[in-house]
Amino acid sequence: MEQRAAPRGPAGAADQDTGAAVAGADDPGRRRDERTPPPSGDDTDVRRRIPRTDLLLRDPRLAEAVGRLGTRVVKAAVREAQERARQGSIPPEQVPLTALALLPGTAGGLRPLINATGVLLHTNLGRAPLSAAARQAVQEAAGPTDVELDLETGVRARRGRSALAALHERVPSAAAVHVVNNGAAALVLAATALAAGREIIVSRGEMVEIGDGFRLPDLLVSTGARLREVGTTNRTGAADYADAIGPDTGFVLKVHPSNFRITGFTQAAGIAELSGLGVPVVVDIGSGLLAPHPSLPEEPDADTQLRAGAALVTASGDKLLGGPQCGLLLGDRELVRTLARHPLARALRVDKLTLAALEATLTGPPTPTALALTSDPLRLTGRATRLAAALAADGVDVQAVACAATVGGGGAPGVTLPSAALSLPEPYAAALRTGSVPVVGRLEAGRCLLDLRAVPEDDDERLAQAVRAVAVGRRAGEG
Repeated sequence: MEQRAAPRGPAGAADQDTGAAVAGADDPGRRRDERTPPPSGDDTDVRRRIPRTDLLLRDPRLAEAVGRLGTRVVKAAVREAQERARQGSIPPEQVPLTALALLPGTAGGLRPLINATGVLLHTNLGRAPLSAAARQAVQEAAGPTDVELDLETGVRARRGRSALAALHERVPSAAAVHVVNNGAAALVLAATALAAGREIIVSRGEMVEIGDGFRLPDLLVSTGARLREVGTTNRTGAADYADAIGPDTGFVLKVHPSNFRITGFTQAAGIAELSGLGVPVVVDIGSGLLAPHPSLPEEPDADTQLRAGAALVTASGDKLLGGPQCGLLLGDRELVRTLARHPLARALRVDKLTLAALEATLTGPPTPTALALTSDPLRLTGRATRLAAALAADGVDVQAVACAATVGGGGAPGVTLPSAALSLPEPYAAALRTGSVPVVGRLEAGRCLLDLRAVPEDDDERLAQAVRAVAVGRRAGEG
């Protein structure tokens, strides 16, 4: 995804802030200070009217921005605006407004955007958007907190105890719970603590790649464990696991193939069958679904796996749970305690902001992911129809169309969700991505589709304004 970095100033610009001339016999290639008269001596030269950096920084609007974004970021925007004036692309009088327009929304480089791809959990867009409750919790936790302090006794307390209690309450079938910094870390911690120097038995059909080139076998072997592959790609029964179990077995691993499906002549052993083999069964469900969901009947959930006999379930927090990036470990009390006290757990622990967001996700109102998953297709169609009519009245080439959305993020492979979208000419895709409010859609059949299922209804007007801005720019370019 494109990220807009803060504008960078021209070479030698740092000297502009001191008022010292930077051109000289010893450095003929550096630019003269903007307050230094141009070599021509022509008083009509436009460069004489470009505001000085120190004066611009006294502008109340830019001074306020310094407090929010820092001096370096604001100076960079000022320098870029001054350079545009020197090149004649803007008049000198527009330098202050141009500098303000160039300022990023925050001091960070990440840009907020509207996800109109139709993928609810888009990995490139940060997967699950946090709820308003979770965002508020993060903001409140940004300062000093009681993350490891009991305020009543004044002594050290268990880190993130209220977040862990909230997770336990949501999955009462787990005797204990623990949280690490992502789903892969949860599996790595289990493999390191339970099977380093030993064997992990896993079906050949579950040796998956989890994204960005990372493969499950490589991840597990990196912990010092050995993999014992059983069965075949399409068929692995309980007997295959039983035949492989021996003195060196650390645990049996079941992995949900969350980003692909194998159909046809298939067989897979159930958790109830495997739990009676005398070794722990670890189940990586991936998507973070804590309990069965009516819209996703084939998606495994933590509660069902634990009730079936799994000793440990690992999952991600930023997928179907709708929370921050983290890894969830749920299961047998002694097993979870062993993992939580392992030295590696210290390196994988989550920060206070993640704990705050996770707890608010677990205890707060429905998340944006949950709302998008259960959106009424008729309501989506109505939104698309209203938006298309309003935009068409403004001269935009747009239509409301039916389409299909997906869950994404390694969850519910093959499941599609009926949705509705705005259909625009293909060139809109790039223009919307690079607009002042980036909108990311998808290309389909030569058109740019803005799928509304993952777009909160409160964002409809922002979406429409972004489309209008592109349409105005296109008409200006054609003129």
